[in-house]
Amino acid sequence: MNKPIKILLQTTIETTGNDWHIGRFSLLRELLAGLADADGRKLFDVTARDRASVGQADLVLSSLPQSDYDQVWLFAVDTGDGLHADDREGLSAFHRRGGGLMVTRDHMDLGCSICELDVIGAMHLFHSHNRAEGTPLPAPDDLGTPQILWPNFHSGANGDAQRITVAGAPHPVLHDAESDDGVLHYLPAHPHEGAVDAPAGAAQARVIATGVSQSTGKRFNLAVAVEPSAGHGPVIAQSTFHHFADYNWNPALGCPDFVSEAPGNSLATTPGALRSVHRYVGNVALWLAGRLDPATPFKLPGNA
Repeated sequence: MNKPIKILLQTTIETTGNDWHIGRFSLLRELLAGLADADGRKLFDVTARDRASVGQADLVLSSLPQSDYDQVWLFAVDTGDGLHADDREGLSAFHRRGGGLMVTRDHMDLGCSICELDVIGAMHLFHSHNRAEGTPLPAPDDLGTPQILWPNFHSGANGDAQRITVAGAPHPVLHDAESDDGVLHYLPAHPHEGAVDAPAGAAQARVIATGVSQSTGKRFNLAVAVEPSAGHGPVIAQSTFHHFADYNWNPALGCPDFVSEAPGNSLATTPGALRSVHRYVGNVALWLAGRLDPATPFKLPGNA
């Protein structure tokens, strides 16, 4: 019998009440911990934590290659100092030994401590990092929060659902046997998402899902997948950690006081939207572990 897949949910900040600490991803943790296979067996063993003191190596991140974790979901919610050099080496070595990674950030330079991660760092484009030298800075997309500049794609209000588009052949993480066309259709919206792309020369990387700005009508990338290869595990790069935050799944759970935009509620009121998000989370976690089988779907909590 397969053992539960060991997942580390990890932020890049110390535990700070008025910020995006790991406690603000409690619904994600509970969902993963509650997922079961077709026979009712627990699929995941989940650990959720913030980093230790900024400015020194984090004991867990820096020792990941020697750990028994199968995958890491890294929420880069820092302003640039979230990863020590030893942490980056630990994450990169974990990836090189076949560990799966889901790495996400947010607008502008939020989370830019991930830039130097092997392979993964280049998939995230920031206001001041990872743009080709001499490339003009794109104009802001979100027009409602003028202090937040590109990348800041406006897919909707926190608490709303955004309709996504499958890019290319449907990737396994977008499979949904319960939908009419066999693919997922929704992710949570956010007023200013970051930018992700498949790096030039990365043959195993491709954009798998896109969204549309509600401000400008521009299409932008939501997720990039990197297939596993010799010496490297699979990767998902996600445009914003708000796809997984409690506040975006249920705004009643609250947010830091620096969030100024009014929330919406269409994720809860759009038929099938929240189920789509839950299915996506389970698909990603199983795919990162090499155990996603569309022919034998897992059970979502509450399903018969």
